[in-house]
Amino acid sequence: MKITEVTGDVFAVEGHAANWTLIAEGDALTLVDAGYPGYHDDVLASISEIGHRLDDVGALLITHAHIDHIGSLPRLLEKHPVPVLLSPIEARHARREYLEQAGTADVVRNLWRPRVLPWALHIMRNGAMDDPGIPSATDFGDVDVIDVPGRLVPVPTPGHTSGHTAYLVPGARVLLTGDALVTGHPLSPSTGSQKLMTFFHHDLDGMDASLDVIAEIDADAIVPGHGPVFRGSSRDAVAQLRRG
Repeated sequence: MKITEVTGDVFAVEGHAANWTLIAEGDALTLVDAGYPGYHDDVLASISEIGHRLDDVGALLITHAHIDHIGSLPRLLEKHPVPVLLSPIEARHARREYLEQAGTADVVRNLWRPRVLPWALHIMRNGAMDDPGIPSATDFGDVDVIDVPGRLVPVPTPGHTSGHTAYLVPGARVLLTGDALVTGHPLSPSTGSQKLMTFFHHDLDGMDASLDVIAEIDADAIVPGHGPVFRGSSRDAVAQLRRG
């Protein structure tokens, strides 16, 4: 686990195979995404390392409802029940009313690729097969600003999943892109602005359209769902991705 202070109020946390973000507003926190089930202890440790307690978390905001982004939430919610908020479409995904997620067959078909087997073993050890969803997940509604610590602005970015949402922290000028744009992954041979492997995405055309949306967001840094923080404008990040 690596914690990067992006600004004084935004802390990006890189787990081994998935990231999460902590946004502070005074003594209160918003946790954005939460890693695999096996990352529960690391999520708690990251909150402690920035000088907070789990009780300071006022809301759990999720970019999308894949197991590597919601997996630790059931245990966290047992200790500290707070709202779990997603876009209206993605809240249904979190409740497992439907599922848009790479499955075992997708992974098996790609085991011949470099780095896939070690990654698959890691995620299985960390609970990737244990996916009950979040029955209490709710949507944040049709709002311009979400009333959580940090006052985040939702940015619809469908493609990776139908309800995928990026979040802008306006006071910090930091954009949290989830899996719409990443800067690394255990399956990737490089770091830098990039897409995840194709089999992870629900709608490739939607992904490309969402990159146009990301490019227009006025931000000075990007915190992705996988990989290190990108220091630079959203437009630069998208341009780097498209240059390949």
